Amino acid sequence: MKIGVLSDTHIPMRGKRIPDIVLEAFKDADHIIHAGDLTDLSVLRCLSDISRVTAVSGNSDPPEIKKLLGDDAIIELGGKKFGIFHGHGLFGSTLDRAVERFNNKELDCIIFGHSHNPYCDYHGKTLLFNPGSANDKRMNLYYSFGIIEITDTLKPRIVFFDRNGIVLA
Repeated sequence: MKIGVLSDTHIPMRGKRIPDIVLEAFKDADHIIHAGDLTDLSVLRCLSDISRVTAVSGNSDPPEIKKLLGDDAIIELGGKKFGIFHGHGLFGSTLDRAVERFNNKELDCIIFGHSHNPYCDYHGKTLLFNPGSANDKRMNLYYSFGIIEITDTLKPRIVFFDRNGIVLA
């Protein structure tokens, strides 16, 4: 099973659309997860044309998106449990808020965004995964998105690319 992972697309403020490189990478995805700050429902429509989508709202999303999506979700894909939360809040780091959001839940993976900083590491048995941003790299050198493949285990990777859509090895 292949899962495409995005966060912080900020359309149309930080980009007019989802970059072609992301759409191409997701074309054979079994599921797509968006961890918030879509800022426009066109993002959901675009991703839904490719595959099933699970998305949560972020702090920059307008009220109609927040009402439609909610703040967090727990889903099961390929026999693995995923918690999804944007990561915004007042106290602690983005990573700490994401972990705290699902405190005492047995999850295989927590997907979050907000910081625009890619992150992929295990904390105990739980994979913590932030795909970064495909439209707003902020202080990072490159734009990014994520792919998680599920076999017997989770096989995560962050894909980095430049402003021309060239994937970096």
